[in-house]
This record gives sequence, structure tokens and C-alpha cells, in this order.
Amino acid sequence: MNDHPEQREGTALPATLPVTDRTRHRRLREQGSLDRADLEAVLDAGFVCHLGVVVDGSPMVVPTVYGRDDTHLYLHGSVASRSLAADPEAPVCVTVTHIDGLILARSVFEHGVSYRSAMIHGVPRPVTDPEEKLRGLRLLTEHATPGQWDYARRPSRKELAATTLLALSLAEASVKVAAGPPDDGTGPDAALGIWAGNLPLTAAWGAPVPDPLLPAGIEPPRHIAGRSGTRQG
Repeated sequence: MNDHPEQREGTALPATLPVTDRTRHRRLREQGSLDRADLEAVLDAGFVCHLGVVVDGSPMVVPTVYGRDDTHLYLHGSVASRSLAADPEAPVCVTVTHIDGLILARSVFEHGVSYRSAMIHGVPRPVTDPEEKLRGLRLLTEHATPGQWDYARRPSRKELAATTLLALSLAEASVKVAAGPPDDGTGPDAALGIWAGNLPLTAAWGAPVPDPLLPAGIEPPRHIAGRSGTRQG
């Protein structure tokens, strides 16, 4: 199998994730998935990723926001651009992780974390075309706050020129999901009389807090106010 999958512009990606040297599940294979729908679910549940890149010979992992379409991840990447300027073929790794809780076993060795994670590998492409940059920024904005692109002022030409946006193909990626009860319920430690189970972790949006300089009478729009109390991720 090709260890460096390439995707032609405008072509759909396969429903099954390819297995490459970088995406092969070597440990805890039962937690891995090759279903592209699972990758998309992990990406859609969040809006912050960590971009791993080598800059001036040193590794850096930078948190940044992202958005996606069916074939690409769009992300702010000024740090990565420094690396790409020196080496246009420099690969990066982007990770997205959601923590859903703790798996608390009878022994410390069997403890674990309930999580959903994705890793995307490839060589990013700086987005220079104004129309694509505007589309990518819309995807990024709407991914974090649906409805905000049509509500707020859109970027000016000067702001677009000052914005660094990268496009990273979703062709090469891996997914892992860990869930369920501890693994020691049928082993010798079951006789210890120690509580074991799951401790879920959830995050929810709070009530909107207005800018102190906001004039009286300007209420948050429905697409923002309506998220209060809803689960994030």
C-alpha cells in the first residue's frame, strides 16, 4: 500500500482511511478505526488542534483553531509557514483530542482515559488565492461559531493579506477511541473490594458575557445565546 497517499484537487477521499507507516496502529489496535466518518466526527467535535512542526531545527507543538471541508483541514499556521519557507516539503502532524473521562480500575496499572483522538499527517499548502483564503476562513469561523460569519464584519483585503492560512489534506490520518469499563473486572483484582468504573468529564457553554465597552441594548444574537448550556464536543 502506498505510504504517501496523494489527493488530487477536487477528488473525493475514500471512505476507508489508508494504512501507512505513519498511521498504522501498532499499540492498542482495538482502539483504532479506519472509518473516515470517525475521523470527521472527531474533527467536528472540536475546534482547537495542535500543530506539530520543526522550526529552525527544533520541534514545536502549537495550539491553533481549524475548520474543514470534505478533503482539507484549514488552520492558522504562521509558525508552520516559517518552516515551509525554509523547506516547502516539510511534513507536519496535526492532532485533535477530546477527553471524555477517566477509566478507574482496581489497580493503578489498569487505569486509563476515555478519549477520542485523530492525527493528520502531510505537507501543508499555504493558501494564497484570495477566494480560497476567504472560503477557508469562513470554514474556520463557522466551525467554531456557526452563524458568526454572516453576523460579524468579514476580513478586509488588508486583514486577509496579514493572515496565514494553511490547507492540509485529510488523505493520511489515523483515529483512536478509548471507552468502556476497566479491564480488570474478571481478573484477580476483582476480589479486592475496590470501587472501579468510569468518571465522565463533560464541558458545556456558559452564558455569553458582554464586552464591558458594549453599548447598552445590544443583545447576543440567537446563534451565540442559543449555545448556552449546550455540550461542547
